[in-house]
Amino acid sequence: MPEDVEMNDSAAPAPTPAVTPASADAPAPAPALSTLQHLKEIASVVEAGSLTKEVRRISRAVRLTVALRRRLAARDVAAFLAFALPPSSDAFARLSPLLPKEDGSEMDVDTTAPAAQVSIKHGLPEIEIYCYLLVLIFLIDHKKYDEAKACANASIARLKNLNRRTVDVLASRLYSYYSYAHELTNSLAEIRGTLLGLHRMATLHRDELGQETLLNLLLRNYLHYNLYDQAEKLRSKAPRFEAHSNQQFCRYLFYLGKIRTIQLEYTDAKESLLQAARKAPTAARGFRIQCNKWAIIVRLLLGEIPERTVFMQKGMKAALTPYFELTNAVRVGDLELFKAVAEKFASTFSADRTSNLIVRLRHNVIRTGLRNISISYSRISLPDIAKKLRLDSENPVADAECIVAKAIRDGAVDATIDHANGWVVSKETGDVYSTNEPQAAFNSRIAFCLNMHNEAVKALRFPPNSHKEKESAEKRRERLQQEEELAKHMAEEDDDDF
Repeated sequence: MPEDVEMNDSAAPAPTPAVTPASADAPAPAPALSTLQHLKEIASVVEAGSLTKEVRRISRAVRLTVALRRRLAARDVAAFLAFALPPSSDAFARLSPLLPKEDGSEMDVDTTAPAAQVSIKHGLPEIEIYCYLLVLIFLIDHKKYDEAKACANASIARLKNLNRRTVDVLASRLYSYYSYAHELTNSLAEIRGTLLGLHRMATLHRDELGQETLLNLLLRNYLHYNLYDQAEKLRSKAPRFEAHSNQQFCRYLFYLGKIRTIQLEYTDAKESLLQAARKAPTAARGFRIQCNKWAIIVRLLLGEIPERTVFMQKGMKAALTPYFELTNAVRVGDLELFKAVAEKFASTFSADRTSNLIVRLRHNVIRTGLRNISISYSRISLPDIAKKLRLDSENPVADAECIVAKAIRDGAVDATIDHANGWVVSKETGDVYSTNEPQAAFNSRIAFCLNMHNEAVKALRFPPNSHKEKESAEKRRERLQQEEELAKHMAEEDDDDF
């Protein structure tokens, strides 16, 4: 029933009644389900997935939980634990003390209409692991990091005794929150051995989702402490298979791009970073910003200048401003401007862990300035080159001669050095279309499009045995309902994952 608007005495009376006969006869909308009732229904989905051994039902339960996490309260989680776990179980004894206690005044009575009673079978490992996951999410969201760390340790100890494929989806989420809880408490180094053991166990159990999740967590662990060589050794020797999760694959590409960048393999790093930024969901803005920051640096190190549209993407303009000014300094080839930008945003580059890469860019700035000079002058003396490049060394002329000689050897400029007269003679610029550069550019674009098409084809998924069985009307309605729920919660799930 539509509610009447409450008005003051001084307000003029409404000329028409608030409720018309037509609206009075209209059926009242269904009352909204409480958070506890939603949790009970999610538990029934987990139970159905466990009994029928359908992993997709477990994945659906995780998606529904992610959509519900912002509404979780301590009393709801405590009531759900009492509903899902036997009071005498070890899991109930571990999880209940971790929840914050609420005063009696805050224990509001649920005024929503009672829904259909939901009952589940006690003793299912999937239900127990789901309770661990729910409590861990709640504690992290409410910044109870010490309690979250204890809960994560207990959940991992329980997972080591399980080998069920229906637990793999829940386990992969627990692995992520287990690492995240230790990262928030600055104790990532403590769990490296545990993560390696879990990865070995997932490999023996052929848990591919757990393998890719744990591999990314280990790479993140190594990179957090700048252990790039160990990260590369692990990555090169880890088993390879097709990605099961787009989020985990994006993370893997990002970590791979960072490793390749540190190892001076800029071409491979650029491809990995751009692919990670392209595959990441729109809601994962922070992740896409990090990918773009590293990709910009790598492109500058390759001698490329990123397009202005890269810095003007929606929601990224402020975060990419330091890198825009840095790109402008490299494009102009002004060494003084480059130093000023590096000092101005030193704290930002340090927080992004790109300070070492910024130092590498100094040579590129000098090379770009030298290329601009070579295009502008057919002949110029070495002292003038040192003056225009603003070299502040003890012997700038000798340094300028070495820089020009190296640029000529690397093919950056097309010129010759007249050592007798002390000047640089530039050669005439030829027609670029008489070379193979246009062909190479078209070839790279065609390869990019073909690669994207192949990845799209590989990402297509079909229901099992869809070519053998005809879908009934009830199954079709259930499938459409699940697809609608998936589309509805996808953005929230992606935002949570990243």
